[in-house]
Amino acid sequence: MKISSAIFGALLSLGVSATYAETFKVCADPLNPPYSDKAQTGFENKIAALFANSLNQELEYFWLPQRIGFLRNSLNAFTDENAVESKDFKCDIVMGMPEGSDMLLTTQPYYHSTYVLLIAKGRGWDHIQTAQQLAELPLVQQAKLKIAMFDRGPGTDWLQKHDLLDQGIPYQSMTGDSQHNVAMQIEQDLKAKKIDMVMLWGVFAGHIISGHPSDYHVIEMQSESGIKFDYQMTMGVRRGDKARQEVLNKLIIEKSTDIAAILAQYHIPLLPITQSPAKKD
Repeated sequence: MKISSAIFGALLSLGVSATYAETFKVCADPLNPPYSDKAQTGFENKIAALFANSLNQELEYFWLPQRIGFLRNSLNAFTDENAVESKDFKCDIVMGMPEGSDMLLTTQPYYHSTYVLLIAKGRGWDHIQTAQQLAELPLVQQAKLKIAMFDRGPGTDWLQKHDLLDQGIPYQSMTGDSQHNVAMQIEQDLKAKKIDMVMLWGVFAGHIISGHPSDYHVIEMQSESGIKFDYQMTMGVRRGDKARQEVLNKLIIEKSTDIAAILAQYHIPLLPITQSPAKKD
């Protein structure tokens, strides 16, 4: 497959040679469904493959658990000490970063999602249709809640605002578990009835309900004063790498229908994208 004329023209206009990049080098977590995994079944894997194919490039991964220091040890790390002059980095692209991230240069957003209140059906909470109803439960019912609460995030802020922290069952945002990511752990504990509900990022919620959507009630959370639940997601490159940023921006526009089709497979709650200028250095 040849590079589209629009993309090729962008490369030339930016002064990028035909050998600019023979590989589409992605920094990714090897066990982070539904984003990415080594089997390349995640939606970020599929979008990366779509882009690499469009550019007639070989898709290559640098695998690293997405923990503290991820960008420093992947996107901004040289392959070895001899690669400093050649600027041969371990990888060039992070497929998912919140809009406005200041640690790297981001593209325009390619999807927009929100946290949801995910409730397992048949546990006595089927009457809950809004988050506000949860907040207004009588104290005797609040005492029966088994809701997952993360060490940080808007869900915990919401529980605190509505005096429900005592009902929260604590979880860590980064498990450090080589066998489970957050979505996998929450799915396991919901099935085991250790918890009945959770306020969870929509991407992870989509992963949980994908196998049995009829088993859960999904309530999209609305951002409110002091608590932001929805985020637009972008791709990220190294600061200063404006040529690659521009190529990705053009692909996001050109392949928007294909991207939407991929995302639709993962039960991710999607909101309309609010277009904004890509971040500049």
